[in-house]
Amino acid sequence: MKKIIWMIISFFIIILLTIMLLIFKNDNNKKNKLIVAEVTHSVFYAPWYVALKNNYFDDLDIEVILTSGANNVISAVLSGDASIGLCGPEATIYLYNNNKEDYIKNFSALTKKDGQFLILRNNIKLNSIEDLNNKTILAGRSGGMPLLNFKNALKNYNIKNVNIDSSIDFANLTSSFISGNGDGVNLFEPNATTLVKKGYGYIAYNIGNLSGDVPYTTFNAKVSFINSNKDIINKFKNGIQKGLDYVSSHTASEIAEIIKDEFPDTDINDLENMINNYKENDTWYTTTKINEEDFKRLEDIMIDNNEINDYVNFNELVYE
Repeated sequence: MKKIIWMIISFFIIILLTIMLLIFKNDNNKKNKLIVAEVTHSVFYAPWYVALKNNYFDDLDIEVILTSGANNVISAVLSGDASIGLCGPEATIYLYNNNKEDYIKNFSALTKKDGQFLILRNNIKLNSIEDLNNKTILAGRSGGMPLLNFKNALKNYNIKNVNIDSSIDFANLTSSFISGNGDGVNLFEPNATTLVKKGYGYIAYNIGNLSGDVPYTTFNAKVSFINSNKDIINKFKNGIQKGLDYVSSHTASEIAEIIKDEFPDTDINDLENMINNYKENDTWYTTTKINEEDFKRLEDIMIDNNEINDYVNFNELVYE
């Protein structure tokens, strides 16, 4: 009889331990669940996709949501719809200057210059960059990183008479150009190459090479989230670092093979060419550490375009 009682007790202990283990595992999974809002889905972010595909994030469970527009990424992070944002750090500066109490900090670098290409219609021929004067270019939302860098590129070459159309949402630039608006449009890959292959224009310039180095795209999170989840932030940064290391040390062909599922509608040879162009243009940082000098250069551009009045303390907006 005692044996039967002990068997019953042992059975219930096993059941209880199993339930507790499942609860612990479920709670742990919830803790390590991260929703990342990315501002656009582009080959420009190849190191990020390499990190995802190669499982560089240890036990972090990452879900990626496309959230067009840096302002919308920031809203998603603020509301808690996303734990981490991927967008231009200019949006975090705007938020900080609006005295938001639980503001957003940048914690990992990714891209070090603009990844857009200027597409011009086939009937527009340039003898030099000065020929952009009097042309109408679709260049994205006012105050956003794409437009800020395009304006800076024009300033660097003393181009003063370009008609910039900033009335079209970032997500609708391609369709607007196809419908006949503008003489040119600034686009990331794979949209730039897709447009060219369909015969709507040709690639005239890489905007990043004209504008220079800035922390163009960074990962960010609310200060409260960072302070409460430093282990998760460090795991995430380590994953991004491995992605940056991979694209730095491997060929465009090897990178394309890893991330091809992220761009199923893009020909593998085109994808390889896009990656190679970004590599040759020195697009990606080699470290997740955000460069203070580059950050100040971004603020110079913002001040020059009357988007902010003064510099923000670097340490207030960057977590290291």
